Amino acid sequence: MNDFVFENSTRVYFGRDCVRRYLPEILKEWGPNVMLGYGTGSIKNNGIYDTVMGILRELGKNVTEFGGIMSNPTYEKMMEGRELARKTRPDLILAVGGGSVMDCCKAIAMTANYDGDPWDEYWAKKGKISHELIPLGIIVTAAATGSEVNGGAVLTNTEAGIKTDIDYPEANARFSLLDPVYTMSVSLRQLRAGSLDILSHIMETYFSGPDDGNVSDDISEALMKNTIASMRKALEDPQDYQARSNLMWDSSMAENRIIKMGKDKDFQAHNMEHQLSAYTDCNHGEGLAVLHPVYYRHIYRDGLEKFVRFARNVWGIEQGEMTDEEMALAGIDALEKFIRECGLPGTLTEMGITDRDILRKAADSSGISQGAYRQLTKDEIYQIFIECL
Repeated sequence: MNDFVFENSTRVYFGRDCVRRYLPEILKEWGPNVMLGYGTGSIKNNGIYDTVMGILRELGKNVTEFGGIMSNPTYEKMMEGRELARKTRPDLILAVGGGSVMDCCKAIAMTANYDGDPWDEYWAKKGKISHELIPLGIIVTAAATGSEVNGGAVLTNTEAGIKTDIDYPEANARFSLLDPVYTMSVSLRQLRAGSLDILSHIMETYFSGPDDGNVSDDISEALMKNTIASMRKALEDPQDYQARSNLMWDSSMAENRIIKMGKDKDFQAHNMEHQLSAYTDCNHGEGLAVLHPVYYRHIYRDGLEKFVRFARNVWGIEQGEMTDEEMALAGIDALEKFIRECGLPGTLTEMGITDRDILRKAADSSGISQGAYRQLTKDEIYQIFIECL
């Protein structure tokens, strides 16, 4: 394993009804002013908003609401929330929602007390945090991004045409509340997309060096198998608590930095999808579903041993008379078949993305993963996009 320093400061409260059980006592640790961040209205329809607001009112908190956080949150939306936080000076920001809400609120908490240009300092490059951050708490409503247990905040800068994030350990939420029941309110489309995002996070760490037997790869294989099995069960019965709870913790385990320790990490598929999202505002998980099999067919020879292992240990494929190349491709085929089985799109055309000029722009602006088995060129990224049509 490569050398590393591990850090994770977020306290996680996991389980049925954990919000009612723990949030009242947690909130006593913070001052009276709370900024409540949420999305475009789903928490008001499923009762979560009423639960959280009821607890806040019982404790006499002064609540400033910041709603309307969209999927693929923009830098502009974050800056709107940042100005609100600078004006109201909350003692705590409480994010209630999925990855987009978490990321936007995390970025607000991280930058409200910074006087410079946040994008130039913290997203365009790796910056240094020397100012005080507003404490952040999270209530998760969708299992997908794992943002509840790390310091990354994905934002889209529409002016620059860039969607990106950098993980800052200092920006981790102080606490995160994970009730699997809350995830049962999301649509089947988001269940599919979010679960594929979980699987993608694990794969993008797994398919990178070093490749000798190590703890991170062994954990990743177990997480991939559990995510696949739980996704199937949740799609068969969306009310399956065991499946939902597994997916929720799979999401956190994929992104709490544990499996990334000692690994080079290849997030090339994420880099490519981020730029697709930047130009088309497409669904993140669906974009990953389309990209992964095509991308892996471009690089599997460069990490052949790991792709053979993936086929054998994750999909249970017996090699028999197959060559290593045939075995590796069988594993990628199994992944693609699973994606289709779950009802996710297999082409960009199915997602309504057909403009080759946009694909060229997305390719030219895509980041190049330095942890990949092989670094792609911009032309090869464009070719992958074309093959995804």
